[in-house]
Amino acid sequence: MTRRSPRLAGVLSCALVAGALLTTASCSSEDGDRDGSRVSEVTASQVAGERQTPSPSPTATLTEDGARSALITEADIEDDWTQVKQTEAEDWHDNLLIGTVDVSDFLTARTDAADCQRLLDALFGDNLLGRPSGVSALRGFTQGDSRLLYQVASYDRTDSQDSLNWMASLPQKCAQFTATAKGEQRTVQVIETPLPEVGDAREGLRVTVQGTAGGTQATLTLDVAAVRVGDDAITVTAGGLDGGEQDSVDQAVKLGTQRLKDVLAGKTPSSNPSLFD
Repeated sequence: MTRRSPRLAGVLSCALVAGALLTTASCSSEDGDRDGSRVSEVTASQVAGERQTPSPSPTATLTEDGARSALITEADIEDDWTQVKQTEAEDWHDNLLIGTVDVSDFLTARTDAADCQRLLDALFGDNLLGRPSGVSALRGFTQGDSRLLYQVASYDRTDSQDSLNWMASLPQKCAQFTATAKGEQRTVQVIETPLPEVGDAREGLRVTVQGTAGGTQATLTLDVAAVRVGDDAITVTAGGLDGGEQDSVDQAVKLGTQRLKDVLAGKTPSSNPSLFD
């Protein structure tokens, strides 16, 4: 085997670096630079880095097993939440969310009334982002008189993003309105709530409904969150007559988004979350 001399190897190395940087600076000899000229201090890794292009993230289709694996567990949320049976969670529908929006509240923008009606219907039907185009899974938890419903589903990306954009418009369109059910009026308020910076897009809301439950005045408070991860999304609805559950929603969003990302990457979600403060 013919071995290159150290001096020749040094010349070739300098020529490669010089060509990559499109510079006319000359390389110094192995014995050092005696005429005072210096070579640009660029490492081989820097040159290689300039040539690299990031590889696209692998895409994965969420399966039924994957959707179930992406669901949060009792260990993922703080406090004393207890998981309920699947059938019980599927049957959760709060009657305070039933009502017909009073269009007279929207004299300047009647189309806003339709958006507010859509919100009430979506919360009652547990389909905040619309009907999934693919697989879906849900899990419910209770804590005292509060409930937390967590869902994972596949959507057409355009549909889910449109739904998130719709959610973002609600604090302005539906800041306060009236809904009527069986002759009883209910006052509904909607405000925006911040969420952890996770996923590709996200929206959070707090919805309060003041009305009558069991013949007595009551206020239902729901904290609602939706996070899109590619073509898939998670939604969280938590609260009840005792008030909202924003801390638990934030925790579910943090760990739930990571669980979904792990599943889509072919990993097994952690059973020992460690994000509690």
